[in-house]
Amino acid sequence: MTTSILSAQPLKTTIGFVNLGCSKNQVDGEVMLGSLSKSGFELTADPEHAEVIIINTCGFIEEAKQESINAIIEYGDLKKTGACKVLIAAGCLAQRYQGELLKQLPELDGVVGTGDTHRIADICTTLLAPGPKKKREWMSPPPYLYDELTPRIRLGKRHSAYMKIAEGCNRNCAFCAIPLMRGKQRSRTIESIVAEAEHLAAEGVKEINLISQDTINYGVDIGLRHGLASLLHELVHVQGVGWIRPFYLYPQQITDELIDLYAGEPKITKYIDMPFQHINDDILKRMHRLGDRAHISKLVGRLRSRIPGLAFRTAFIVGFPGETKAAFGEVKRFMADMEFDRVGVFLYSDEEGTPAVDLPGKLQRPVMEERRTELLALQEKISLKKSREKIGTTIEVLVEGASEETDLLLESRHQGQAPEIDGVVYINDGEASSGDFVKVEITDASAYDLVGHIAG
Repeated sequence: MTTSILSAQPLKTTIGFVNLGCSKNQVDGEVMLGSLSKSGFELTADPEHAEVIIINTCGFIEEAKQESINAIIEYGDLKKTGACKVLIAAGCLAQRYQGELLKQLPELDGVVGTGDTHRIADICTTLLAPGPKKKREWMSPPPYLYDELTPRIRLGKRHSAYMKIAEGCNRNCAFCAIPLMRGKQRSRTIESIVAEAEHLAAEGVKEINLISQDTINYGVDIGLRHGLASLLHELVHVQGVGWIRPFYLYPQQITDELIDLYAGEPKITKYIDMPFQHINDDILKRMHRLGDRAHISKLVGRLRSRIPGLAFRTAFIVGFPGETKAAFGEVKRFMADMEFDRVGVFLYSDEEGTPAVDLPGKLQRPVMEERRTELLALQEKISLKKSREKIGTTIEVLVEGASEETDLLLESRHQGQAPEIDGVVYINDGEASSGDFVKVEITDASAYDLVGHIAG
């Protein structure tokens, strides 16, 4: 008599992943998920059942840092109540504060900086090894930049993707800690970016969002003189992609060639995302920003006159050291005069290691919050006016899918609405699928959202 003994297959270690921060952080998270999956780990959407939990942190401003710390504490509780054996902090906050996080947050077992995200699978294996647990940190300098061959598991919509074209920043804005966390600028080659765009198109992606810390400066570090324009010239030929949306354009180096591309290439969205941070000349100098109000005003006019239908998004910081009532009033008047389509408003916060920390003239938080409220209220009126001007018009939209509010509505976006930050177009009549481009007649509007039905 022969007895057969079948050995049971070992269960895969489950990984829970929490992504915080900006779209650039999201791409880093997608790269980590791709590495983990390729290495045989099982990904779970239920953190309570995860043996390893990774928090991909943000460290850009004070509010984001606090959100990251709160998440570490919250998910650290699952080491007592859930299946969690290992808790890891990755990303910008981890890169910036390194060993300090391990000291201040005993829940953590490992800290992984921005230069080691591609090693996450090996790091998890190390921390899961049998024997006494030893807290560790992985802090290589941040030269790492993924390419078209890097495994990625994309988060978000199937038909829309972020694509990081460069990492790091060479600017020296007085308030910004990004160079401390991400290092100097490192650009991918045009060939690598185009190859990735072709892969994404083959997967059904219709909208590609180009991101980096300083997109207008793309390619300078690898010898390209007009890198962004050269890249866009190639990307518009990728079959299957309908929209290409560059983010984070610094208000310098805007060439006629680039403007002509925006105006003439139907695949490049008529959408400019260009944070100005302030408009008072003295504050701009203290911020170490290039240009002045005259240059910025002329640039806005130049872009609007040459790119028909342009949607313009910018951002301002309130409460920068030395910002007087008069300087703040200048921002408010500028916004009222320019009537931007979208405006983000951020509170200044001291960021260790940046020049602004040592500047005199700090403002109290209540003052900054009041100023932010004023600007946002002004912008809401402007946005409502601009939205109502679209009533009765027919516009092309990219369908996102069923609305999160109700299954009776579809959600979509027009070119002037970037994913996740700019509002949506609700479709209340007509049929379409996620990823479809359709024409919608607008029948109603709020400050940031539109309502309409499929035309025809």
